[in-house]
Amino acid sequence: AVFLQVRPCSDALYPSSIFPWSRYLTGVQGLEPEGGFDPLDFWVTESHARGIELHAWINPYRITREKDHAGLAPTHPAVLHPEYVVQHSDGNWYFDPGVPEVRELVIEGVLEIAGKYPVDGIHLDDYFYPGTSFQDQESFIRHNPDGIGDKESWRRENVNLLVRDMGRRLHALRPDISFGISPFGIWANRSTFPSGSDTAGNQSYFLHSADTRRWVLEGWIDYIAPQLYWEIGHKKADYAVLLSWWAGVVRGTDVKLYIGMGDYRMVGAKSGSPWYGLEEIRRQMVLNRRTPEVAGEIHFRLGSIRAVPGLHDFLREAHADE
Repeated sequence: AVFLQVRPCSDALYPSSIFPWSRYLTGVQGLEPEGGFDPLDFWVTESHARGIELHAWINPYRITREKDHAGLAPTHPAVLHPEYVVQHSDGNWYFDPGVPEVRELVIEGVLEIAGKYPVDGIHLDDYFYPGTSFQDQESFIRHNPDGIGDKESWRRENVNLLVRDMGRRLHALRPDISFGISPFGIWANRSTFPSGSDTAGNQSYFLHSADTRRWVLEGWIDYIAPQLYWEIGHKKADYAVLLSWWAGVVRGTDVKLYIGMGDYRMVGAKSGSPWYGLEEIRRQMVLNRRTPEVAGEIHFRLGSIRAVPGLHDFLREAHADE
């Protein structure tokens, strides 16, 4: 399967009635490509012609990168609805997940894709809340009908609502479509929750307000693809430890486990680094195949596969019998 990023910054790499054309396509946000070219239609058609699935990958809430606020198209929802927007401490703009209209906007965007194109899946990246310092006090007061007492729990519920409702509405429209998420690899450390992993890193439960374990146990998603971008033996986030933990989470559920592989770590790696050469990725793939709960892996990203000498051929040979 190919995971094609079609909405990097609340924009679109296809003609949309909701989001403007992406500047990553033409250099200017809102500028239509010449000749009526539709990248998503091209990728779906060419992928299916080769027997390859095509999953549309979106970042649900990110509006800008590199603090590029001036480059937003006049038709961008963030320009039309500034009340939906929060400027984060990193200088970038994000849609506020606590605003119900924002969640509806994001869901309508994926329904537009699933309704117009025969994509095989919808894939969300790990950008939910960008951090705990998100300035959303006004939303917490205004959009808290259940009176949730602490902001962290309220934020997690906002993300839960998006994930649950998106899955339900996608499957109502297209029962055949696959809906999955690729979150940060650590749900929570065991030192925080007894059910957490034996790790000591950042925790998506708090950092991104993403209760990823619950999404699996509730069956709100079809697959989860945790980003296990560390090496085997890492002191704070051992790949082998996290692989085993995630296998335990999906065990007994109908949710598939695809491992997000950190091929990008190999780009420019120096001698002495665990990511130098092909050995680390080979060892990880051996562990994956020894773990029956692992249904597949997602290699991030194509540019890295092309940049690392020998990696393309290695992966092609490793998957030749599949």
